[in-house]
Amino acid sequence: MPKRNLLILSNRLPVTVSETITKSPGGLVAALEGLSSEQFDLKWIGWPGSVIPDERKEEVERLLVEEHGCIPVFLSEEEAAGYYLGFCNSSLWPILHYMPSYMRYDPAWWEQYRQINQRFAEKALELAEPGDLVWVHDYQLMLVPQMVHDEMPELKIGFFLHTPFPSYETFRCQPKRNELVTGLLGADLIGFHTFGYMRHFRSTVLRLLGIESEITLIRNEKGHVTRLGVFPIGINAKKFEETLNSREFKQRLAEMRATDGDKRVVLSVERLDYTKGILHRIEAIERFLAEIDDPEEREAIKFIFVSVPSREGIEQYQELRAEVEARIGRINGTYATLRSSPIRFIHGSVEFVDLCALYTLSDVGLVTPLIDGMNLVAKEYIACQRDNPGVLILSEFAGAAGELFNAILINPYDAEGVANALREALALSPEEKAIRNRPMRARVMKYDAQKWARWFIEQLLRGRDEATAPARSQIDELADELRSAVRAQKHIGLFLDYDGTLREIERDPQAAKPNAGVRHLLEALRHRPNLEVTLISGRTSDDLEAWLGEYPFSLIAEHGAALRRSGTRAWERLDVGVSYAWKEPMLQILRLYEDSTPGSLVEEKKTSLVWHYRNTDPEFGAWKAHQLAVELGAVMGNEPVEIRHGRKIIEASAAAISKGAAVRRLLEGRYCDLVLCAGDDQTDESMFEIAAPNFVSIKVGRSPSRAMYRLPNPAEFRKFLESVLIAKAG
Repeated sequence: MPKRNLLILSNRLPVTVSETITKSPGGLVAALEGLSSEQFDLKWIGWPGSVIPDERKEEVERLLVEEHGCIPVFLSEEEAAGYYLGFCNSSLWPILHYMPSYMRYDPAWWEQYRQINQRFAEKALELAEPGDLVWVHDYQLMLVPQMVHDEMPELKIGFFLHTPFPSYETFRCQPKRNELVTGLLGADLIGFHTFGYMRHFRSTVLRLLGIESEITLIRNEKGHVTRLGVFPIGINAKKFEETLNSREFKQRLAEMRATDGDKRVVLSVERLDYTKGILHRIEAIERFLAEIDDPEEREAIKFIFVSVPSREGIEQYQELRAEVEARIGRINGTYATLRSSPIRFIHGSVEFVDLCALYTLSDVGLVTPLIDGMNLVAKEYIACQRDNPGVLILSEFAGAAGELFNAILINPYDAEGVANALREALALSPEEKAIRNRPMRARVMKYDAQKWARWFIEQLLRGRDEATAPARSQIDELADELRSAVRAQKHIGLFLDYDGTLREIERDPQAAKPNAGVRHLLEALRHRPNLEVTLISGRTSDDLEAWLGEYPFSLIAEHGAALRRSGTRAWERLDVGVSYAWKEPMLQILRLYEDSTPGSLVEEKKTSLVWHYRNTDPEFGAWKAHQLAVELGAVMGNEPVEIRHGRKIIEASAAAISKGAAVRRLLEGRYCDLVLCAGDDQTDESMFEIAAPNFVSIKVGRSPSRAMYRLPNPAEFRKFLESVLIAKAG
């Protein structure tokens, strides 16, 4: 059986391109190594990481493809500055890490980000075959899933976010927030490090796009299903184990012990980034040193900072390095002796074997980011605590804190708390350290990077929600039935709800006038002699007359209280003799909810009262709506009133009045070869209960319904009607 393609899209290729091309180490590279030799032909699409001269591009691309299975996306110097340093690292990175004050935005950066994402998508589409897997990585490519899905929806598209995803209140600061979230929803599966990040994403989708979701499932208005999952990434456990067993490691560890064997070592390893909390950590260390009275005790402790250079072309990073060096210089100037200085600051990378030796040598691993998606340094440190374990002090705001449960968890903003944690860690006995580390190390070594990658791919291969397939098959059967009826010129009755069925819901109800798509459909329907059309709404007769009165259709207003028959201009009341004495006491209740729920409003109609909560906070509004429905049910239980929970409304109307009753009235004494009824919310369910010959019903939307068939949204419903009732017979 031939392998299928697994296309990996990430900002950087897993190689370094200079005079030669060499493979780069990294957690993602290690994670994917085990996949290419199994059922997949792995191809990696990304930027080489440097600007390649035009005269070298052809040769570099050939070598990358033939020798490394990599497909390059070349960037000019200007594109790299705008897309990478600009939008990715000066605009998106700070927002994703809860630091909007660091965010900068330039429309030119956004345009370059969009264009580069399009270029990545096009590369994937050039290589992809139906059924292939596309796995997109990280915030640099948030638009790619939707771009690929739009062109080849049959692909299985995954996206993994390696950073945190912040709360809605933070993410909303990004000017292109809607476009970014919409881009992600093109994926079939989106992965996060923690449940908290996934929860924030769902909340953001609800508040930005108005799309409600289940815990791990989002269905957009076009019917596409995006699944969500929590996949905490691991380290290359095999590489660490092999290194710890190597002769070179033992030699380097012995050399370091000869140099610092008389010290108690506290180690910090990180990129030099403002999210890592280095300035807060220096403050805590300064407080810790100040509280030691004995100079010899202070001299016995050595802090080693390994700070890997990061984004040195960005001003904030340059300022951070200068301030870090100044503060460390001040501390060393205060507490240095002839023998040593408290802090050894290394601004640069170290070899992997040296890093493992440093991890093993240290008595304390100090990992205190202000926020971090996962933080693999914490897991790497634990992996190296095999023989003479040290203690991990870990920020509670790192994703790894959810797994490394025996670490000493601290709040990095609390300098005194971090200083106390240092004292606690240094006081632990070897036995206590071993007890803490043993279960954490077992987990780190078991749930490694390759297991993470296999886990994600297994979930992606499960495919989209299979429940949508039968629905699509059934609606196709109905379409064939309707086309046959049209070709045979049979008499067809259409009963079509307006808001949410023919026309998309708007935040402002008065903005939902017939748009171009609705008018095109209605104009076509009026010229089909075998169709008898009725338009139905909860709106007033005045609204329907103003918006739809020009069409020669029957109109039902106020959920069935008023009727205008086809061929007449007069409205007849269907609620004669109905009592509305319940309206006044109910209005008082609705006004209380209007006052206590910002963004809600009460609409008074002749036959009903409506509490609208579309413009409220989505979660708060839904909670208040549930409360209101329960309260009205209790208070009005003996009144002739029906309480309906519709699309962002709670509506109370006379029980004797309903859309179903009005439709039955129109069907009396009339024969249709086929009756089609369509609606989108609870107020339409009374129509779906009609037991008439040749009666079919369509639910527009995703909520539960008695309807026989289902379509996802008004645009799809209009398209369906045009295809079966208007298109000429073939």
